[in-house]
Amino acid sequence: MMRHPRVWMGLLLWSIFSQAQAAWDVNMAPGVTAVSHAVFDLHMTIFWICAVIGVLVFGAMFWSMIVHRRSTGQQAAHFHESTTVEILWTVVPFVILLVMAIPATKTLIDIYDTSESDVDVQVTGYQWKWHYKYLGQDVEFFSNLTTPAEQINNQAPKDENYLLEVDQPLVVPVGAKVRFLITSADVIHSWWVPALAVKRDAIPGFVNEAWSRIEKPGLFRGQCAELCGKDHGFMPIVVEAKSKEDFATWLAERKEEALKLKELTSKEWTLDELVARGDKVYHTSCAACHQPEGQGLPPMFPALKGSKIATGPIADHLNIVFHGKPGTSMAAFGKQLSEVDIAAVVTYERNAWGNNKGDMVTPQDVLALKQAEEQ
Repeated sequence: MMRHPRVWMGLLLWSIFSQAQAAWDVNMAPGVTAVSHAVFDLHMTIFWICAVIGVLVFGAMFWSMIVHRRSTGQQAAHFHESTTVEILWTVVPFVILLVMAIPATKTLIDIYDTSESDVDVQVTGYQWKWHYKYLGQDVEFFSNLTTPAEQINNQAPKDENYLLEVDQPLVVPVGAKVRFLITSADVIHSWWVPALAVKRDAIPGFVNEAWSRIEKPGLFRGQCAELCGKDHGFMPIVVEAKSKEDFATWLAERKEEALKLKELTSKEWTLDELVARGDKVYHTSCAACHQPEGQGLPPMFPALKGSKIATGPIADHLNIVFHGKPGTSMAAFGKQLSEVDIAAVVTYERNAWGNNKGDMVTPQDVLALKQAEEQ
């Protein structure tokens, strides 16, 4: 009669641990590209080779310990410099390494073969966002984190894609070979998308290459995998794979948007229009350091509310936003933002949080500054 509780207890424990094990996913994922599948297959091949070696070694060890234990009267054999043993422990590991090296070499050759690409994308890391430029297409944009501040500050529940959401994903066509030219504009970053089996360091002054051919449409998420500063964890990557037809439509729309943005530079803007646009630009590009209400995080990130920069000469304010400040964390936004967005964010900072200067920078002012820099 006592067996029944034990049986039920055993079944209960088995049920609990089997469910926990089902949710405990510790293996690599196969991914969505031929290279990611090859990496997964290589991983599993070497895993099983190591498992077989482990079973043989530990099996021989335990068999020897049990069968040849002293209590059975076994006597240790005495031998020295056995040629047979030395040949075996040299040849067998060599053969094992050779079996591992052949598929590993083939996979590495495939990983580094970036020739004959269909689409070339320049990926540039910034603190703390990514810039994507489609070479030969006149299309480029920044990809910024869009996770709400309320989630980051534990004021709202976090969703399944917490810190993995962006305003503009990198869009690529399904079935096309996409070459990534990866670099950085400031510190070392690392562009990592596990589903694509792509991970390359983004190093200032260097260009690392990678490639991918995605086999099915979908969203694939990753992160910067290099400790690049205080907001390292807020630098996600989202790659969206579309059919070739949808990608062509998307690319045409982006080209049209780029033309419209250039036209906005010549538009006559009002103060209210620039402040409204600058509000969005500030909370996307500046609020992480200077805080949403302009209070900053002194001494590293000074406050803009009531500051000498935001309330002083407008030319000085524009200059520091455009060129940054050497020796500090203030980045140069002259190449990161459009003429319209630079004018808007400077105007916003001069008229927000009670600064109320009542003046404005126009996109034509920023364009003139850029042209003067190029001469």
